[in-house]
Amino acid sequence: MFEFFDGYVVDIKPTHIVLLVGGVGYLIYAADPFQFKIDSKTAVRVYVYQSVSDSAILLYGFHDIEDKQLFEKLIAVSGIGPKSALAILAGNDRDGLVAAVKSKDVKFLTKFPGVGKKTAQQIILDLQDKLNDIATDGVMPQAKLSATPQSQELTDALSALQALGYGAKQVDGIESELAAKTGLSTDEYLSMGLKLLMH
Repeated sequence: MFEFFDGYVVDIKPTHIVLLVGGVGYLIYAADPFQFKIDSKTAVRVYVYQSVSDSAILLYGFHDIEDKQLFEKLIAVSGIGPKSALAILAGNDRDGLVAAVKSKDVKFLTKFPGVGKKTAQQIILDLQDKLNDIATDGVMPQAKLSATPQSQELTDALSALQALGYGAKQVDGIESELAAKTGLSTDEYLSMGLKLLMH
């Protein structure tokens, strides 16, 4: 089992990044691929979880070890698969998630795609006493430098929201509000979109 890879991000898509490690390009699914940036000169550390099934061997990547630990705890919950766990982590609100579980806030948890009332209650039941080791200070990602053109940034962010499981109708409903903001990076549009969809 892999713990992390040190390599160069050579491609970013709404669902994943490609990390070049020792001449091999690894496709790694990520909650927010746009937290990373393409850079062939500066190596980054990506914490990874390897999922092995009858049909595929997949890698899931995380910016820090706490997100990986939280992902592992989430997929251990009955009814939560890797895609749902990534969608939950995409909000970049580890504090809010941990607080919601500890305070048994079902309403907060059902705002995530693929999480109904029953699954939210299961998350609370299974993780109530298992999140004490998850660090929750200073977890908000740093704002990335704005990239151009703006329309491409917005398009990528909207694609990423749909890849996380939000319906086209939901995403279309917030597009105009996001488009009103100019000069944001894909990561910033994605973060703003998630906040709008969570309300």
